[in-house]
Amino acid sequence: MSIQKYVLHSARINNNCPECYSTEGLEFTFEQENFENRFYSKAKKEVIETLYCHNCKQQVFPVSWTEDIERVHQYHSKLAKPKSSMIKLKPLAYILILFDVITIAVIIYFLNNN
Repeated sequence: MSIQKYVLHSARINNNCPECYSTEGLEFTFEQENFENRFYSKAKKEVIETLYCHNCKQQVFPVSWTEDIERVHQYHSKLAKPKSSMIKLKPLAYILILFDVITIAVIIYFLNNN
């Protein structure tokens, strides 16, 4: 079992950082977690959104965002297309399902012939 984070969209923006007031360090990152094991993989529905300043090395939380940052966030959140949260079966799962169907069919066949 493993949980991995996939970056859906990442973008550097030129807005002022609310912490250090620099215009060259802000970066939006949109990530989605993916759960994976031997039988299937499934992406979570939630998209993790972070705003990080590379100049002051701090994460900027939404409480301190300005209106300009909010507008840029809305634009970039539309560009981040989340993966489907459906379960994707792997070949091992298909083999087990096929084996179970064949086993049930053989049991039914022998019970009907006796």
